Amino acid sequence: MTRPPAKARFLSRPGDPDSWIRAADAPPTGKGAGAAFTARLTIDITPELRGRINVAAFRRGITVAVMLRGLLLDREFPPTEGNQP
Repeated sequence: MTRPPAKARFLSRPGDPDSWIRAADAPPTGKGAGAAFTARLTIDITPELRGRINVAAFRRGITVAVMLRGLLLDREFPPTEGNQP
């Protein structure tokens, strides 16, 4: 009797978490602005607020991610130079 083939894993945990985290700091290897590294951020909001955000982004002709980055994240957390906060 043979064993069924092992299921391929969609995602596996890194062997060394420290090097995995530092990998985000590495410069992108692809070409163009679309190849830049991005990280996903999850927040909990009500379904009503989510709907209002989606409508506002649609009316502006942009994605929710682009709108939220421009409205809040880029403004409140501008890039820093050197080690200065």
